[in-house]
Amino acid sequence: MEFLLWILAVVLVVAGVFALFRRQILWGVVLIVVGLIVGPGVGIF
Repeated sequence: MEFLLWILAVVLVVAGVFALFRRQILWGVVLIVVGLIVGPGVGIF
């Protein structure tokens, strides 16, 4: 389960970075923050 959360976090952060490149700043920041919360960065789960 931890591995799946880590994969989900990586996908969210990568999607956030791509959103930033497409000039969707708010959506990109939200995706990166959620990815860090889900993944090993902060890891509340």
